[in-house]
Amino acid sequence: MFAVYICDMPVYGLDSEYLFFPDPENAAEDGLLAVGGLLREDWVLKAYESGIFPWFNEGDPVLWWSVDPRSILFFDNLRVQKSMRPYLNSDKYMFTLDTAFEEVMKSCANAPGRGKSRTWISKEMIEVYTSLHQMGIAHSAEIWRAGNLVGGLYGVSLGGAFFGESMFSNEKNMSKLAFIRLCRFLELQNFNFVDCQVPTSHLESLGAKNISRSDYLKLLRQALKAPTLSGKWTIRSS
Repeated sequence: MFAVYICDMPVYGLDSEYLFFPDPENAAEDGLLAVGGLLREDWVLKAYESGIFPWFNEGDPVLWWSVDPRSILFFDNLRVQKSMRPYLNSDKYMFTLDTAFEEVMKSCANAPGRGKSRTWISKEMIEVYTSLHQMGIAHSAEIWRAGNLVGGLYGVSLGGAFFGESMFSNEKNMSKLAFIRLCRFLELQNFNFVDCQVPTSHLESLGAKNISRSDYLKLLRQALKAPTLSGKWTIRSS
């Protein structure tokens, strides 16, 4: 491990020969902790276990982050707006889990506002997370209408924590619908929380709250004591 500078800020440089992450509390003000290492299954899993996640544009070096504050959704705080009730009560929309993982990732990569030259969901990222899905660690939630995939999200599950990565909507409110349905499933499975990572107004509208990095790391350590719900997830259509 060595020091490098990005935008005049010192961050840790990682040696790809050794799987090692520095203390996430030492991240820069914007949350950037380290550069380098490998975008590989074991590195990604170790990162999540340490309160760190990969996030970088295609063609750039691998960047590892631990932001402060951290966006977290506790299930008691899940906010279902009145406008979502017709969608939740409609039989037009089918909710599934782990039936179209790679398609969900590609849809997230091509979501409006993410030009192909700017997306961080690169071919390499899709390959690694699809491998994690095949290992039963990464999962997708899908919303279907008339046989078409109209919304969804994906993330990683370890212990009692679900680490949300990205979501998309091909029709109005479909990412919200997938998120609400997934949260209800996770709550029934006794998960502790959904890690939403970077705070956004969209996530706050769903009930996510911002907590300090140090508080997040304490919650994460507790959540990782629970057994991981690995394998393919299934749920009855609704």
